[in-house]
Amino acid sequence: MEPLNTNYKDIPGWGMDADPENEPTYPMKHYTGDDHNRINYERSEQQPVDVELLMSIERPAVPRVFGNTLPPSGLSGMIRRYAFQHSEDRYRHWLPLILADRINVVEGLVDDIKRGHFPNIIAERGWKAEWKHNKKGMVVKIATFAALSYIIYLSCRKSRR
Repeated sequence: MEPLNTNYKDIPGWGMDADPENEPTYPMKHYTGDDHNRINYERSEQQPVDVELLMSIERPAVPRVFGNTLPPSGLSGMIRRYAFQHSEDRYRHWLPLILADRINVVEGLVDDIKRGHFPNIIAERGWKAEWKHNKKGMVVKIATFAALSYIIYLSCRKSRR
């Protein structure tokens, strides 16, 4: 076994940023000497927490500023609360959040109908444009949806007997 090369100057590119006269970002960056003082800045005032705040378990403290327009509510809120109990490196965090987004869309539609506003689903889903530019794809989607709906209907009918 050969000894490791301890002469770092033989490694290509070693210490390339050691010479301050050879600064690779020179024309774009105006060096002021404050590069190492980035962590010493005046922090913003803490925003008051007056709504339920879902926060990653990896964060040690509440962020100084956060959005609070729509606190979690309903079934989607319960799913989001579950997701934020798990680490961000797990599917148990991200998949429930995706599911909660889909459920939140349905909750929004139900809420609109309760308020007397009936959404124009054809326009909002872009079906008119899809029919104009992708008729074959739209027919396949409709046929697939109809077949799945019929299979579900038949399976529910069998289970009642």
